[in-house]
Amino acid sequence: MNIAQIEENVRQVLLNSSQEDFIFDLLLAYNKPKASITRLQATGNGTYNLSKVENRVLWKNNLLFIATTKQNLEEQLLEARDEPAVERNKPRFLVATDFNKLFAIDSKTEEELNIAFVELQKHFAFFLPWAGFEKKAQHVADNPADVKAAEKMAKLFDILKVDNPASDPASTHGLNVFLSRLLFCFFAEDTEIFPKDLFSASVQAHTSEDGDDLAEYLQTLFKVLNTADRSRGPAYLREFPYVNGGLFADEHPIPKFSRRSRNILIECGSELNWSEINPDIFGSMIQAVVDVDQRGSMGMHYTSVTNIMKVIEPLFLIDLYEEFERSKNSTKRLNELLIRLAKIRIFDPACGSGNFLIIAYKELRRLEMEIFKQLDELNKQSGLALSGVRLSQFYGIELDDFAHEVALLSLWLAEHQMNLVSLKRFGRTHPTLPLQPSGNVVCGDATVLNWKTVCATDDETETYILGNPPYLGSKKQSAEQKRAIASIFAHSRDYKNLDFIACWFYLAAQYVAGSKAKAGFVTTNSVVQGDQVSLLWPHIFALGIEIDFAHQSFKWGNNAKNTAGVSCAIVGLRDQSKQPKWIYLQDRRLPAKNIGPYLTDASNAIIAKCNRVLSDIPEMVYGNMPLDKGYLKLERDEKDALLKDYPSAQKFIRKLTGGNEFLYNMEKWCLWIEDDQLKDALNIPPIAERVALVRQFRLEGGDVARTLVNRSHQFRYRHTAKSSFMLVPCTSSERRDYLQVGFYDSTHIAIHSAQVIYDSDPYIFGVVSSRLHMLWTKATCGTLDSRIRYSNVIAYNNFPFPEIPDAVREKIRKCVFKILAIRENYPEMVIANLYDPTLMPVPLLQAHREMDELVEGCYQNKPFQNDEERLKALFKLYEHMTENEVAQYR
Repeated sequence: MNIAQIEENVRQVLLNSSQEDFIFDLLLAYNKPKASITRLQATGNGTYNLSKVENRVLWKNNLLFIATTKQNLEEQLLEARDEPAVERNKPRFLVATDFNKLFAIDSKTEEELNIAFVELQKHFAFFLPWAGFEKKAQHVADNPADVKAAEKMAKLFDILKVDNPASDPASTHGLNVFLSRLLFCFFAEDTEIFPKDLFSASVQAHTSEDGDDLAEYLQTLFKVLNTADRSRGPAYLREFPYVNGGLFADEHPIPKFSRRSRNILIECGSELNWSEINPDIFGSMIQAVVDVDQRGSMGMHYTSVTNIMKVIEPLFLIDLYEEFERSKNSTKRLNELLIRLAKIRIFDPACGSGNFLIIAYKELRRLEMEIFKQLDELNKQSGLALSGVRLSQFYGIELDDFAHEVALLSLWLAEHQMNLVSLKRFGRTHPTLPLQPSGNVVCGDATVLNWKTVCATDDETETYILGNPPYLGSKKQSAEQKRAIASIFAHSRDYKNLDFIACWFYLAAQYVAGSKAKAGFVTTNSVVQGDQVSLLWPHIFALGIEIDFAHQSFKWGNNAKNTAGVSCAIVGLRDQSKQPKWIYLQDRRLPAKNIGPYLTDASNAIIAKCNRVLSDIPEMVYGNMPLDKGYLKLERDEKDALLKDYPSAQKFIRKLTGGNEFLYNMEKWCLWIEDDQLKDALNIPPIAERVALVRQFRLEGGDVARTLVNRSHQFRYRHTAKSSFMLVPCTSSERRDYLQVGFYDSTHIAIHSAQVIYDSDPYIFGVVSSRLHMLWTKATCGTLDSRIRYSNVIAYNNFPFPEIPDAVREKIRKCVFKILAIRENYPEMVIANLYDPTLMPVPLLQAHREMDELVEGCYQNKPFQNDEERLKALFKLYEHMTENEVAQYR
């Protein structure tokens, strides 16, 4: 049974299984033997259920299941886990549910699943070990020691900044360099570069408690660390080794210390174990201490190890490990792989403090050591060659000089860490001191420099470009950044709205074109949605570049302080090739024939803005824009007061609805005055006053507003329904599986926070609120923060919907009215909550799934197995319907 079948099985369980049979049907969905499940359900002798507690199932090595009416699922499960019978029988999965929520633990990996019950299909992969699909190895989460060290050092840095106000940028830079040197000293005394605790103990023993002489002491120490001749320095510092002229060469003023800052410095050294710190801590340190505005404009990012691995694994690491597996029994092939590793070049053209370079270096060293170990086993001998992976294979460009220095330092420390690992495993390694030249990291502007002068390419060398370049939408770009985009995209007329990261994608495509090089970048998912797709990707495809691999949208996370939640994607680029392509979705890796710019297994078709409807469906337009400064709109108290004093005003008042009004049941009204009603309306003083205020606002407004002065009693746009209209909010949460569609009669007025279909056949409601249409919307539209920006000119007008017979339309209509009726059964819930996946009533969900089957049946006879298959069908039909238009992008 394949994974797609299991996912569909789980969906059917959610649709059809009773609460009593749920867990047994779920096990069957994962291909557990039917005979075993029958014995698990049986009672008395011979049952596999070892639990004596009602509403529980305990199956040895497989499952502990608790069905409960209590809401504290996690607490109940953890208590049950400690029971002797459970401990003795070691169930792999522990599951508790009240059929509204579901909480589960994988006892092998200690992963937890805490979801709404109806979301189980989305998370079916959690239980794949039941079917024999063991989960991919999890990367160790970011070390808490990194966070603790970053916060401790940031505290010291903040105190030093207060005690030593920076008078100019050079002073700030000096303080930053001082911090990097402190970090090296702390790291050195815990990792055998210095004797254990030498730095912290020396500071504590040789300086006064009030901190008054600490600056002078450190200045002297830094000179000693930069001096190869130990005979000239003070005797009390001769135990410190010569480091290298590069790290401590330049002399910068040392900040003055107080008793408090001296104590924190000593605590940083004595209380923290810096041997546990990853060198990529320096990236987090930059975020903690560099001015926020400067950090944003420089584009410095700190990326977690987990997210970096999402880039480097598909970019080159998986391929290298697969080659290692194929070569395990051949000394010749293993030695060839070692030579290959020594020739690889890693290039980050927005490297910040070097996070990607560091992790890539470590991973290549780890693989190299595995090869050494295998060679040792094959040849039955030790004493293998020293590492051939050198820092000189790692290249970067960084605009900020401090981040550039930290990247070089971080690579040194990463090399030392891996040398210690090698020494422990094989008994020999390269010496750490004195430090040797570090990576080829250039301080400069990646949008100006020629990348091939920084990291040259040739036919024999594998080059991998990677990183997390600065995103920056068009409205947040500086004048200099806008000039960079204009220069790089000078061949294009439509570049002004491009995100800044588009520069890196296009420059990488130029670098990769016609070569063996590949690239992989972390990016906000805006680059593969909405307007950005048509602005950027035609230029990339025109270079003969294709998408090698892609991680579909995921939530950004790292261990830097105050990290914002952002939806990101990862996109790999390569020259056209017959090699496999892969799409990563959560914990699955799916093969693809082609990866389109929306990161689906589809053609390279571009869904550009279109003012005409592609399919045989009615027009959708924006709701009415008032352009009135709010004077033509009424809150409930304003409406009630007006009608109390002037009952005749009723004929000029209409109920108003828009996105939020629909989603949250907010009641609002507006003045809706026809031209032939104006005289009567102006006889009502409050209405006359509001019309006068609109007139004044428009007189003082822009060109458009002034054209409307003579009809200040009316909205700018005025569309009304003859009988009814459907409404779709312009923004919707990406967590939802369905767009929320409203249905209103002609007494209502729609405003521009929603988009509207007037006087349409009700079956269109079913099409627009189908799961298919939501998937299409998520794939093609941009986002606003974590919300979907629904666009009629992208999602709706381009939506490929086939011609269908009247009988099918009628079935969809009946389902639409069923959905509307079910909504009415929940008057206490607003629409936003009705469609929240964690709150959606089961009858409503089931009705939508019935409608999904009808809509999806319009595309193919057999059910879709998963969302990837659904999107593939949509893009295939779109390409067919627009065949001549998309040919240029193939």
